Amino acid sequence: QVQVSESGGGSVQPGGSLRLSCAASGGTFSRSDVAWFRQGAGQERQFVAAIRWNNNGAYYADSVKGRFTISRDNSKTNAFLQMNSLKSDDTGVYYCAARSNGILSTLRSATAYARWGQGTQVTVST
Repeated sequence: QVQVSESGGGSVQPGGSLRLSCAASGGTFSRSDVAWFRQGAGQERQFVAAIRWNNNGAYYADSVKGRFTISRDNSKTNAFLQMNSLKSDDTGVYYCAARSNGILSTLRSATAYARWGQGTQVTVST
């Protein structure tokens, strides 16, 4: 099974940028869909972005579309989330998740992912 671990979180002012990394080990990363979710204080975990195992399609929550970009490098078993024009509403713990043999219709559902990282904190404030 693929194991994933996030890094790259931190504190930034509104309008700033951060790049999150998801490092994978074990399993077959190149055959795994990868997604980013986030969870604000007192909120449920919500979908942010996902990328298919074969790089054939990237999907975003409406709230981040045009500001965030998800990518992956299967040769180095990494995935990334480039976050630009950050807003205070983007604050939360960001989680990388991976799954294999998933169908497109469940790509945005947290319950469809079996492997999760420990999360990395992103804080956007003045």
